[in-house]
Amino acid sequence: MSELTLTLLRLGLLALLWIFIFSIVGVLRTDLYGTTVSRRSQRKARKAREQEASGAPGAAAAAGRPDEPRKDRKRRRRGVPTQLVVTEGPLAGTALPLRGSAVLIGRNPECTLIVDDDYASGRHCRVYPDGDGWVVEDLGSTNGTYLGRERLSTPRPVKVGSTLRIGTTVLELRG
Repeated sequence: MSELTLTLLRLGLLALLWIFIFSIVGVLRTDLYGTTVSRRSQRKARKAREQEASGAPGAAAAAGRPDEPRKDRKRRRRGVPTQLVVTEGPLAGTALPLRGSAVLIGRNPECTLIVDDDYASGRHCRVYPDGDGWVVEDLGSTNGTYLGRERLSTPRPVKVGSTLRIGTTVLELRG
């Protein structure tokens, strides 16, 4: 083997070693500091509240006015939540509309609502539509999901005004 080939082989192995070390450091950093929580949802919620308060054109549908689509009006019955609002915790003020699909809550980046809480699991709980209402289900979290003061063990229906607690984060269902 020529000296040039041997030198290139050594440099290639050294580069692979450094790539391996940087990947380990990246994984450790993520484990120690957690995932980065985006502030986009807070900005969107704030912007929607400002539009609603000012009477902007986009606020009519959010406020449940007659010009909203018939499908959305049908869902606005008493006792049926239409919004999930974070009332306490790092994301206080964040609001998620409850539409036709499930809302996954946890620390994992794939979740709909990413909760930056040391007591939350990766996939902590989900809120999903069931018939005419909504149901909350704990997904086997370590520290549990609380509906009011009760720890969830089975999926339970939720109504407007119900509070969910995940660690130090409190969520409220609103109509």
